[in-house]
Amino acid sequence: MEDSAHPKRAVTVADVAKAAKVSKATAARVLGGYGVVSAKIKDQVMAAAAALEYRPNELARSMSTGRSGIIGVVVGDIENAFFSLAVRGISDAARLAGFNVIIANSGEELDAEKSAVDLLIGKRVDGLIVTPARCDSIGHLQHVRRAGVPLVLFDRAIPELDVDAVTGDDRDAAIVATRYLIGQGHRRLAYISAMDTEGGGLTNIGRISNSAVRERVEGFVSVLTEAGLPNPLHYVRLGATDQQQTDSVIKRLLSDSAPPTALLASDSLVGLRIFKSLQSLGLSIPNDVSMISFLDADWTSVTVPPITIVDQRVYEMGKLAGERLIARIERTPLAVERLRVSTSLIVRGSVAAISR
Repeated sequence: MEDSAHPKRAVTVADVAKAAKVSKATAARVLGGYGVVSAKIKDQVMAAAAALEYRPNELARSMSTGRSGIIGVVVGDIENAFFSLAVRGISDAARLAGFNVIIANSGEELDAEKSAVDLLIGKRVDGLIVTPARCDSIGHLQHVRRAGVPLVLFDRAIPELDVDAVTGDDRDAAIVATRYLIGQGHRRLAYISAMDTEGGGLTNIGRISNSAVRERVEGFVSVLTEAGLPNPLHYVRLGATDQQQTDSVIKRLLSDSAPPTALLASDSLVGLRIFKSLQSLGLSIPNDVSMISFLDADWTSVTVPPITIVDQRVYEMGKLAGERLIARIERTPLAVERLRVSTSLIVRGSVAAISR
C-alpha cells in the first residue's frame, strides 16, 4: 500500500527517457508532439510513458510550445439549454482538434464576464469564445484583442470589435414567427425577454444592448408595422428574469385593456416560465392565449399542447464557433465574418387560429 505520508513523486520526462533507453531530448520530442523521430522510437517512448503512468506538465509544455492546448468559453447562462447545447458543439470541435475547454458562466452580468475573461487570460488560454452580456461595453474584449489572444463572439455580434461572430439569423427568425402569428389572425402580439431593464417596457429599440434580443425585437416590430398595427412596441416586455418576474410580466400584459392574444418567448427558459405563469392563472394554451418559443428545448415537445418553436441549430452554432476559433489559433488566413446559422419554424399545437 502506498504510504500517504510519502506520496509517490511525479514521473518526469527524464524517467521516461531512461525507461525507453533514449535521450531526454528525444523523449521530450515524442511526449511534446514536436520534431521528428522514427516510429520505432516513438513506440518505445509511448510504451514507457504508459508503463510509468507519465502525465505531462501542462504548464511546462505551454512555456516550451507557446500554447496551453486550452480554449476558454464564457457563456451567458449555463442553465439555459441554448448554452448547454452550444458548449457541446464547442467542446466536440475542440476535442477533435486536440484542445481542452474551460467554461465560465457570466450569468449575463458584465462584471462576472470581465472577471471570467481576466481569469482565462491569466491561465494562458490559446483563444476565447465569449457571449457578451452587453454589446455596448467592450473594453475588456478590446484588451483580449490587444493581448493577441484569438477571440470569437457567440450568439451576439459587435461589429466595432472587428472579430468573428457566430450567431443565429435572429431578425429573420423573429420575422418568420411573427408573420405566422399574423397569418393565424392574431393582431395583439407580445414579445417577452429575460433581458433586464427598468420598468420592463420598451420605448426605444436602440436601448437594447444585447444584439440577439435587439434584432429579434426589430424583426417582430417590422412585421407588426408592415401589417399596419398601431404602436408595435406596446406589447414588448423585458425583465422576465425569473419565475416571479415573469409572473408579474404576464399579469400586467393580460390586465391590459386590450390584452395580447399571442406571446413570443425570446428563449426556452422564458418560454417555460411563461407556460408556468399561464398554468398558474388557469389559462389554456392555445384556447386562451397562443405562444411560440425560441429553441427546441426538451420541455417544448412534452407539454400539452406541444409548443410551436423557432428551431435554432445551436449545436452547429457551437461547433462552428469552435472551428472558427481553432482556425484563428492556427493562423489560418480568413476574413473577419459574422457567420449566421439559419433557423426554421416548427409548428405544433400552441397557436390557435382566430377570426379577424
